[in-house]
Amino acid sequence: VQLVESGGGSVQAGESLRLSCVASGYTLPMNMGWFRRLPGQEREGVAGLGRDGNTNYADSVKGRFTISKDNAKNTLYLQMNSLKPEDTATYYCAATNIPGSWYRLRNTDFRYWGQGTQVTVS
Repeated sequence: VQLVESGGGSVQAGESLRLSCVASGYTLPMNMGWFRRLPGQEREGVAGLGRDGNTNYADSVKGRFTISKDNAKNTLYLQMNSLKPEDTATYYCAATNIPGSWYRLRNTDFRYWGQGTQVTVS
């Protein structure tokens, strides 16, 4: 199983980015999530997507970020709008078969991880 993120970059506050995560080695009816590691902090859950389409978001990104997937492309997305400097982090996509993981967004629930993509907002 491989997860490969892309789409990170450097933007100004208020701008948007869309992160992509291409999955290989399995198809996408798994619970998926986006996490981020802010400088000097632990990795935290940002958004989760259940295999049946349910979503959950961290309070800090609700209304600004949207998680979605394209099953035909085996790709998970994170649309990030109205970016703030405090969103600066390395973003990771992750996958798991553990029930409810898309809601809890705990690191330990997710078995498969991408390598991360850097997002910098100034």
